[in-house]
Amino acid sequence: MSGPLDGVRVLDLSRILAGPWCTQTLADLGAEVIKVERPEGGDDTRAWGPPFARDAHGNPTSDAAYFMAANRGKKSITLDISSAQGQAKIRELVASSDVLLENYKVGGLVKYGLDYASLKAVNPALVYCSITGFGQTGPYKQRPGYDFMIQAMGGLMSITGEADEQPGGGPIKVGVAVADLYTGLYATIGILAALRRKDATGQGEHVDIALLDTQVAVLANQSMNYLTTGDSPRRLGNAHPNIVPYEAFASADGHLILAIGNEGQFERFCAVAGCAELAEDPHYATNQLRVTHRNTLVPEIAKAIARKTTDEWITELARANVPCGPINRIEQVFCDPQVLARELLLSLPHTEAGTVPSVASPIRFVENPIEYTTGPPLLGQHNGEFLD
Repeated sequence: MSGPLDGVRVLDLSRILAGPWCTQTLADLGAEVIKVERPEGGDDTRAWGPPFARDAHGNPTSDAAYFMAANRGKKSITLDISSAQGQAKIRELVASSDVLLENYKVGGLVKYGLDYASLKAVNPALVYCSITGFGQTGPYKQRPGYDFMIQAMGGLMSITGEADEQPGGGPIKVGVAVADLYTGLYATIGILAALRRKDATGQGEHVDIALLDTQVAVLANQSMNYLTTGDSPRRLGNAHPNIVPYEAFASADGHLILAIGNEGQFERFCAVAGCAELAEDPHYATNQLRVTHRNTLVPEIAKAIARKTTDEWITELARANVPCGPINRIEQVFCDPQVLARELLLSLPHTEAGTVPSVASPIRFVENPIEYTTGPPLLGQHNGEFLD
């Protein structure tokens, strides 16, 4: 079966994570993605290891696991875009492509004649997406941008981690490059919208996506908390600024995440936990009141949670339809019955390794499921298809 983007050709001049995450999503949806890489070394992340993918004998291959995370389903060609021959080949491919994605510095492709204005002349219907740290305009537009610094500049680290007065307090980054990943997803959305317009009007578009813009946008309720009050949110560790109880509690043998979002859930929790008096206390009658009085309520809940194991709580609270869960290590994630049932772990063919693991897209089409047919390409694996 063909995917919903069958027939769409994407020329991918991006590297690292945000751009490749976008084009991997487009490839999952059926687009033909041609990944253009430097002849020497290719995408930087091919070397971002260990670990590296391993062949059937357990020997490391040439590509890092990091590269494998964002490049399945693509075709790789090698071109030197600083050469006249490489530039001519890009323009030739642009003429038959629907989308070009790049993450060079602002203006960096002008000298090669590969900027939007130049390529629009080749293909007026081209959807050209630029991913940069700070966007095509503004005083920071020439600065390089990386996920870690964007998490800091965009406010995320100011609300992530324990409060300064707590042991280990201080700002901390999220454990995966969320600014890059969100940027890749917003780029995907922008490209799909521009393709819809192209289909309707025949006109192309320049989609300008910035890491900082994205990080500020996904502050979500935290930014609105500030904008409506003038007070900057502070770090609360695992607690939630707007909902109580909504955090991690120590159980008898580990930890339990309790995520109570309404009054009925709170009442059912209190009944199961043997502390019905908390649900009857007027200080905790609504979420607003529980937020106000969190300093007295949370210690009482903590005492109750400490009496049983995590598994005991999950069994009892799930029966009462109270949202809760364990803090899984990643190896536990891939053994979880729900993860197994959803078939999130993939095994894909790979020229060098035989097969490589991958993680399925969370996009599910019930009538026409996504088909995963190829793993990440070797550097220049498809030169013969496009460059001869």
